[in-house]
Amino acid sequence: MICMQPEATDRSRCGALGLCNFSRAVFLVVFSFGLAGGVAVAADKRSKPDTAQSQVHSIEVVARPLAGFERLNASRTRFGPLEWIGGLVLTSRDRFFGGWSGLAMDADGARLVAVSDAGTWMTADLIYREGRPHALARVKLGPLKARDGGPLRRDRDRDAEAVVLMRGSVGHGQVLVSFEQNHRLGICQIGKNGVAPPSRYLPLPKDARRMNSLKGFEAVAHVRSGRFKGAIIAFAERLHDRNGNHTGWILSGGHAARFALKDIAGFDLTDAVGLPNGDVIVLERRFRWTEGIKMRMRRISSGEISAGALIEGEVLLEANMAQEIDNMEAISAHRARDGSTILTLMSDDNFNGFLQRTLLLQFKLHDEAADKRATF
Repeated sequence: MICMQPEATDRSRCGALGLCNFSRAVFLVVFSFGLAGGVAVAADKRSKPDTAQSQVHSIEVVARPLAGFERLNASRTRFGPLEWIGGLVLTSRDRFFGGWSGLAMDADGARLVAVSDAGTWMTADLIYREGRPHALARVKLGPLKARDGGPLRRDRDRDAEAVVLMRGSVGHGQVLVSFEQNHRLGICQIGKNGVAPPSRYLPLPKDARRMNSLKGFEAVAHVRSGRFKGAIIAFAERLHDRNGNHTGWILSGGHAARFALKDIAGFDLTDAVGLPNGDVIVLERRFRWTEGIKMRMRRISSGEISAGALIEGEVLLEANMAQEIDNMEAISAHRARDGSTILTLMSDDNFNGFLQRTLLLQFKLHDEAADKRATF
């Protein structure tokens, strides 16, 4: 039986949850993640739209709310230090919508920018109702460009995996966009016309040349305070050192200092975000045939970050297919009106809307260290 991904309102169609999860897991591996070999990778590449000749345009996005984060207990809102706020399933008829791998939010959470691994940027207003995410409005899409303003013609040049709001706002500011395959970190202006061509690229660490073409800079964060304020923390999705730990770099002033993040149970690193107190939250993902998709959020305290360090961090949340997750690849943070830290996550549907979803999830972080009074 093929069991589609049910929303909270039609969960009963699925039958036994275990069968649903197993079916979904099998199809995710075959059609989405390329873990079954070259055929799956080729299928994924064919599914991506060619954005080289696309233009900036407005689109309509339909947002359907999730009843809860826990599939069989929608009333549960507390998950350790995280409180579930709400979530949306996002869909659009526009063929360039999807594949969202990076996300950044304005300081108040009212506007967002996302980038896709097909080389598209998206800007939108995030509309709230009774404090919960409700809809996207004023949605625009456009192509990421080469430094000379021309199109990115090759797929390997368009594979954007993270976006970081370095200063200002989505309406008028500066972002860093990371790319894999052709690995680079580009500094771009952002404004009413979306993401501009990069004004420059940051120098890459020499040992970053060892990154697999499809396992490059996926997790990138801006350090907001502390000893390394202003630095960029960058992780390869999967680049292990001799001890089997993840490789990360502190990029500052044109120099790169390497450190390691302990590998816990074989998760890959898919994104990261800096908090006002200098901490960094890392988003992780794992796929196994026997369990489907898992997601984890791990916090690195500012005091742990240093050259040559081996960091374990604190696990904030680990979720599996009993919760409303998909291929979670993007994370951002903003400050709510009450001063609390809000984490927003987004999933990459691999342009495979038949089997996967574009999810937008929000959690409040209940933590004294992360909720220190500071501004984004």
